Amino acid sequence: MGRLANRTAIVTGAGLGIGKGIARRLAAEGAAVVIAEYNEAAGQAAAEEIRRDFGANGAKALALTVDVRDKVQVLSMVDAVVKAFGTVDILVNNAWASRPGGKNMSPVEAKVDEDLDHAFKIGYMSAFWAMQAVFPLMKERQWGRIINLASLNGVNAHPYTLEYNSAKEALRALTRTAAREWAQHQICCNIICPGAATEAYKKFAAAQPENAAQMLKLNPMGRMGDPEFDIGSVALFLASDDARYLTGNTLFVDGGSHINGVPWMAGGT
Repeated sequence: MGRLANRTAIVTGAGLGIGKGIARRLAAEGAAVVIAEYNEAAGQAAAEEIRRDFGANGAKALALTVDVRDKVQVLSMVDAVVKAFGTVDILVNNAWASRPGGKNMSPVEAKVDEDLDHAFKIGYMSAFWAMQAVFPLMKERQWGRIINLASLNGVNAHPYTLEYNSAKEALRALTRTAAREWAQHQICCNIICPGAATEAYKKFAAAQPENAAQMLKLNPMGRMGDPEFDIGSVALFLASDDARYLTGNTLFVDGGSHINGVPWMAGGT
């Protein structure tokens, strides 16, 4: 029996990158994992890989196509998980995507309302809706784990990513407030600020190799984390009974980058 046997987890944005890595680590310990993903093909593929790789451990995987910017779809997601597995024990809010056509790498004065609207819908409101939806289930069982993915970008106010920084810092405030209010129900709410070699990072490194090399040079461990075994393992800890007395915290899972504030070197337009 794994550490998460008989637990059910929702991981948003779990078709790729950090979300996929977290979903796989939870599944490896026996959790029934719901892959909530906007990209239907990526979500189905991730679920199939989990069933193939961890089915012997008792893991189950269900892929749901969800646009987390839509409250109705977020609430329907939770309803579908309850129908399939009976409850939700673990919620991981990870989903993120830049606005198509947005001013994604530009200074504050160039941002437009649509950039901020998109960022807060996908990076903040989606988590708020999902947390509200799972709260009654966790309260009833007097057990719950909420893990929200924020970013060192927001903590250090890296330039040219105002909408991302703002949404992620708002998400940290939401998480800490919920942690304070929901601790009485044994619901632990924590934040991970990760640094990982995701598909997005690999594209950045290919487009700006000098900047990527400089970032790695300033990282005390000299490398980006593995989404599954570096980031996912910390999420596994937070999702388990081992973290039952830990709540309201921000864990920087970044090889030490936060210690001296590794800068985001890319320029804006």
